[in-house]
Parts: sequence; C-alpha cells; structure tokens
Amino acid sequence: MSTPTEENELARDWRLEINMGTDDVPDWQLCPGVREFQPSSEPNIEDSSDYDSDGWAGNVKTAQAWELSVTIRRKANKTSKVYSPVHEAIRLAHYAYGDANLVHLRYMNRDGLPEAYEGKAIPQWAPSGGEYSALGEVEITFTGDGPLTAIDNPLAGS
Repeated sequence: MSTPTEENELARDWRLEINMGTDDVPDWQLCPGVREFQPSSEPNIEDSSDYDSDGWAGNVKTAQAWELSVTIRRKANKTSKVYSPVHEAIRLAHYAYGDANLVHLRYMNRDGLPEAYEGKAIPQWAPSGGEYSALGEVEITFTGDGPLTAIDNPLAGS
C-alpha cells in the first residue's frame, strides 16, 4: 500500500462568499476577482502572573478579534452599466451604518478541505488607484463584529 502524496497549499485555495440573502434564507454568492486574501485572528492575552507561580509568567486569553484583508480586481459590464452585485453589496455596506454596515461572509478552502469560517464584519472599501496602465482594484478590510465561527466546509462534498 502506497502513501498518498501530500501537496503544498496555495494562497489561491481560498474562496470568499457573501450572503446576499438574509440570516433566515441565506443566498451565498462568490465574491469574484479576489487577487489577495489574508485572514487573521488575534487573541488578546493578559498577564496573569502572581507571586504563587515560582517566578513563571502566567497568561490568559481574554478576548479575540478577527479581520480579513482582500484585494479584488473590479470589473464592470459597460453596456448595462453595472458592477458585480457582490462587489456593490460590499461597497454600499462600507457607507452604511448599523446593521446595514455589516457583511455576512464565509470563506473556505476551495478544494473542500476542512478549513472554513463564517462571521459578520464591517467592510472598509479602498480603491487602489494607480497609473494609467493599472487595472482597477479595491482593497477591502473586513473587521469582524462578533465571532468568526469554524463551519463545515460547504464544498467538502464537491
């Protein structure tokens, strides 16, 4: 019996989807044109050291924050004068307040491997600009509002 060959993971193995429906009736749609994808989740660790630990430092995780940085290549249908509906939902949420400012998102390994997450976040929409020869890109930072939950990868059966 042979040992399966392991393959390197690629940065492009991530897939980002935005819920274009509601919490009760989700409509998950691909966020097209992703060029860069950088998830992070930083714990807040507080020093819990005391005199009773024989000089060893103690630490306690007291909170957690998450963020997702994405660069997208923006495309438009010049005939009908529209952008991707997913891109527009993110852009409009950037300018809104309250619940309208939150984007419900999930991201997962596009090959169906176990890593997948879901949460709500506040988007920061920042067009990249550039020289006359540059393609239109937007840098989006999603700042988590509440938990980033590990989920079963919806592509696992694909």
